[in-house]
Amino acid sequence: MPDPKDVMVKLIRIIEKIVTFTGKWSAWLNLALVILICMDVLLRYFFKISANWIIELEWHLFGLIFLLGSAYGFKMDKHVRVDLFYNKWSEKTKAVVDLAGTVLLLIPWCLVCIHTCYNYASNAWFIREKSPNPDGLPALYIIKYFVVLGFVLLMLQGFAIVYQKIRFLKTGQWNT
Repeated sequence: MPDPKDVMVKLIRIIEKIVTFTGKWSAWLNLALVILICMDVLLRYFFKISANWIIELEWHLFGLIFLLGSAYGFKMDKHVRVDLFYNKWSEKTKAVVDLAGTVLLLIPWCLVCIHTCYNYASNAWFIREKSPNPDGLPALYIIKYFVVLGFVLLMLQGFAIVYQKIRFLKTGQWNT
């Protein structure tokens, strides 16, 4: 029978590889967004052409950047934090606060959002929701399922953080 610790470490590494992949992939969406916005500006101001699908695609890409990149930002500890007291605390106190915040706030909130957004996206898929704008995007339910995926990734990274913080509190070492 495999050692549960080894299985957990492998699972955490898989989660972090997925989060890293999606985070780095979402960074490339910035380039796509910039190109799309430049194309939109050129078409609008030089050729007097505008299309609703371009504008909608811009905000879809903008949303995807954050939805797919938030878990990676959390993994890299680049998320928003009020460092009024946190920077002065010991590593052990920081680990306890991070663990409590992740277990009591992040993971439950992710579960609520996954449940709610999944129902929302499923309803949109069921009715084949499309843009109400003429010439808009044909399948709005796709971006709604990405909201679910974004929260799933964030929650999985939360589990990885919980494991790492517990391990640090037990062993005093950060490595997994």
